[in-house]
Amino acid sequence: MVVGMVLGSSAAQGQWTQPTAEELSMTSLPQVPGAPAFYLFREEKTIDHLHVYSEYVRMKILTEGGKKYANVELKYYGGGEMRRSIGEVAGRTIHPDGTIIPFTGKPYEQTLVKAKDFSQKAKVFTLPDVTVGSIIEYRYNMRWEDNWYSSPEWIVQNDLYLLKGHFVWQPTDRVLTSGGKHEKVDDRLAWSPILPTGAVVTRVTRPGNSLTHEGDTTMELNVADIRPAPEEEYMPPLAGFRYRVLFYYTGYVDQNEFWKKEGKDWSGDTNKFIGSGAGVKDAVAHLTAASDTPEVKLKKIYAAVMELDNTEFTREHSRNEDKAQGLSQVKTTDDVLAHKRGTSDQLALLFVAMARAAGLKAYGMAVTDRDRSMFYAPYMSLGQLDDYIAIVEVNGKEVYFDPGSRYCPYGHLAWKHTMTRGLRQMEGGSAIGTTPSESYKFSQVSRVANLTLDEQGVASGKIDLVYTGLHALEWRQKGLTGDRESLEHELKEHMEEMLPGGVDVKVTSIDKLAEYEEPLAIHYEVKGPIGSSTGKRLLIPEDLFEGNSKAKFVHEKRETAVIFDYPSTTRDALRINFPKNFEVESLPAGDTIEYTKHAVYDLKTEKTAKSVTIRRDLMFGEFFYLVPEYPELRDFYTKFQTKDQEPVVLKVAATTASSTGGN
Repeated sequence: MVVGMVLGSSAAQGQWTQPTAEELSMTSLPQVPGAPAFYLFREEKTIDHLHVYSEYVRMKILTEGGKKYANVELKYYGGGEMRRSIGEVAGRTIHPDGTIIPFTGKPYEQTLVKAKDFSQKAKVFTLPDVTVGSIIEYRYNMRWEDNWYSSPEWIVQNDLYLLKGHFVWQPTDRVLTSGGKHEKVDDRLAWSPILPTGAVVTRVTRPGNSLTHEGDTTMELNVADIRPAPEEEYMPPLAGFRYRVLFYYTGYVDQNEFWKKEGKDWSGDTNKFIGSGAGVKDAVAHLTAASDTPEVKLKKIYAAVMELDNTEFTREHSRNEDKAQGLSQVKTTDDVLAHKRGTSDQLALLFVAMARAAGLKAYGMAVTDRDRSMFYAPYMSLGQLDDYIAIVEVNGKEVYFDPGSRYCPYGHLAWKHTMTRGLRQMEGGSAIGTTPSESYKFSQVSRVANLTLDEQGVASGKIDLVYTGLHALEWRQKGLTGDRESLEHELKEHMEEMLPGGVDVKVTSIDKLAEYEEPLAIHYEVKGPIGSSTGKRLLIPEDLFEGNSKAKFVHEKRETAVIFDYPSTTRDALRINFPKNFEVESLPAGDTIEYTKHAVYDLKTEKTAKSVTIRRDLMFGEFFYLVPEYPELRDFYTKFQTKDQEPVVLKVAATTASSTGGN
């Protein structure tokens, strides 16, 4: 039995909002039909001189699924320079009849990530007795160290509809410079807003007093009726386009000036790390021969760097470990080479250093990870750059390399580093640049099955999957995160998801797992029913590898662009051999379906007295499709997905049936 209190009682009403009769009685949200919940109000405040961030949330629960929002997880950093702590957590549940159930428990702490000098933790709690129709409220404070200031990121658009929102920041009047001195902010405060029409960040500066800590500058934003962020298949990274405001300090008023000046400094600092050390020069001299062509030299250098331990796929080593091994702190690429290991960024810059030592023009480039976000030039911050890649001039042409992505083939980039933007080195400075895409011919998967049916309709045989390019890179990097057994298990599950249920799958061998310049081959043995029986007929999916695929792009309209990871080609070849008491009743007709923007589906079928053979090719030459292109893309998918669902129909041969009946 739940004991509550009625609104208007002796509860501490000052810190909560009195719900209206309309809020209490709401059962749905007309703006978003079927919404599980929505924000009635959400407020964030950051007060720098108090070193405090606070959040206040009011939420209406509309469905059973919405009750999950009663489970609250407050994430924060628990170590290092950004160490923070959470306190003053309060909350309550209000039932539709006005009954209040206060949260009287105590949040418990979870460690989400723990690393050297860093940890991410969470305070977790559940608001009490939440039912469909409840209003839930909670608030909390987060405090950070007195020597730390953190400009906020106002994420205005989330997964739920926001009826009203209020965001406030009172920034510090001073910032800590790289030299360790405090400097007055003056007009260095800047922000990059991505907001709906009519929403404007306001800045008000008032004279200081004892309460406001010298000068009182307040940044404020009020928003209303913010729709949920889209949630669509194959959409760009949400962080790149949802409504938000990014704050930062800068001495620049023009983004071109910022990227030119800061880029030059960044390039200089990068060159200091790259260096021209004796260790790198000596290694290149021993690795290459004077008679080698520039490209032969570069291939040798790339292979040597790829052999080093990439700690982002194994583990980082502590300073104590390095000290015990007599290894110095990593300050230059000479140190990386001496350690025979490094982070992805360090290995990428080591490759640049070695290429330069071989007499080649080579440059570092810092890019935004396309899986995380999109580069946004008006946001004047180097913090949006994630990873280093390398650019080397080969035979008069610039070629892009990704030596920091373990097992990435020579002269190619991991998909998250393709067609993204960032800051690259150039002669005498730097510039914003864009990385190239990959050809659909580079990344291919070949799926070949040769199966034999018995008289009960059970198939057995072999399946071979061969991956090249970025398809192979994905599986090779998965293999680095575990042992051989776990990789085989994942490959087995991958095949089981493609084939009809009840088929036993065994991985028999994995070829060329570490030979990143070669195709990766996976070999299977399978046995089990592959079709559905209807009397004397057996219906088999046209392409077994696509039989369990869910239809894509079923919605007629779309809000965001479609973005695949990379252009690619899938080639399927399936042969089904059947016993003499079966014959082919029907076979899908061959077809070719084209999409004007470099995509084609091609199906060929053939039959003999003992077998059917299906060959299916699907090629995408592009990976990015704008919203106006969606209807044609959707039509293309609808056509070939419909074709994929046409079955091969086998039936008991008439001669066999007659012979059986005469016995």
